[in-house]
Amino acid sequence: MNSFIKLFIDIGPLAVFFIYYKISGDLIEAILPLMVATVFSVVISYILEKKIPIMPTLGAGIVVIFGGLTIIFDNKIFIFMKPTIINIIFAAILYGGIILKKPLLKYLLESALKLEEEGWNILTQRWTAFFIALAVLNEIVWRTMSEEFWVSFKVFGILPITFIFTMTQFPLIKKYHIE
Repeated sequence: MNSFIKLFIDIGPLAVFFIYYKISGDLIEAILPLMVATVFSVVISYILEKKIPIMPTLGAGIVVIFGGLTIIFDNKIFIFMKPTIINIIFAAILYGGIILKKPLLKYLLESALKLEEEGWNILTQRWTAFFIALAVLNEIVWRTMSEEFWVSFKVFGILPITFIFTMTQFPLIKKYHIE
């Protein structure tokens, strides 16, 4: 998939969410557009790649569930906790692979990266820890900061933090890369 289109598909739902939040000033009113944009991005990804994108589909399911709960119960706690829960789920899945001695990142990224087994193991451990750290950070932010701060953190904080973490993994990838 074209990298510009992939970026648009990945960031589009967050942009829709942020724009609707800024226009309405109401977190709950911004949830339905987020849900629609998230499902739409997964469908577009499927159409372009001709395969179900596993992680985005899981993420979309969680957005729909927690967004729906937020709207139905008129309670923002569900959407505040969504990043925590999705990060814990990702960490648990990766940790399950560690326990089973099958680094699941290898199966997700093998078409893009060729690493020695030890490299996959270390990378999986690091991403597991990173997802846990993101979950803890989200809990700290939503419980101690304003709603507006949390929305900005969700849109403009998590993505750069993830990008920086990913960049810090390049030395490991280079060290264990298989030609």
